[in-house]
Amino acid sequence: MDIILASASPRRKEILGNTKLKFSIIKSDIDEVIYEGESPTQAVMRLAFEKCMDIASKHEQDLVIGADTIVVLDDKILGKPKDEKEAYDMIKSLSNNTHQVITGISLINLGNNKKVIDYVVSNVKFKDLSEEDIIDYINTKESLDKAGAYGIQGYGAMLVEEIRGDYFNIVGLPISRLSDLLKKYFCINLFMEGDLSE
Repeated sequence: MDIILASASPRRKEILGNTKLKFSIIKSDIDEVIYEGESPTQAVMRLAFEKCMDIASKHEQDLVIGADTIVVLDDKILGKPKDEKEAYDMIKSLSNNTHQVITGISLINLGNNKKVIDYVVSNVKFKDLSEEDIIDYINTKESLDKAGAYGIQGYGAMLVEEIRGDYFNIVGLPISRLSDLLKKYFCINLFMEGDLSE
């Protein structure tokens, strides 16, 4: 059994790569659509499952790991901004507020008919940002490909006043919860595992 990460995110690759797990990467190309009436947790778990299933259906004997991360303010999902104006508006709305970062995780091995889905929530409080702070951050160009228009592992760290919950969840892969799920459902220990394909 090989392990496949169904994500091209360099941040997820780095987090999982810090363990002893041997894995390959195959990006899922599903359309990431949020349906009307879905709660943020429903949406993020469904998207993680769909990404995972997209790859698992072509690699039935392998274990596929999928994840999706969203930023939520007052029950409204903040996606990736279309342009700098929308990025500015998002950062301004997050200023001096607490928002949630939710990551859905899915683990699928169709050969064993195992499908696991879960989610992790972290709370992030932004500082009371000045106009200059927001414009300086937008000018770094970091916000344009990030949900919620910021990346906590980059310049976005300077916007944050407080975190409650798993930092790695905010980056995009809650490795502690993933470790628990792998151990519980697939007998994989991230402290110990080498190459599972042998």
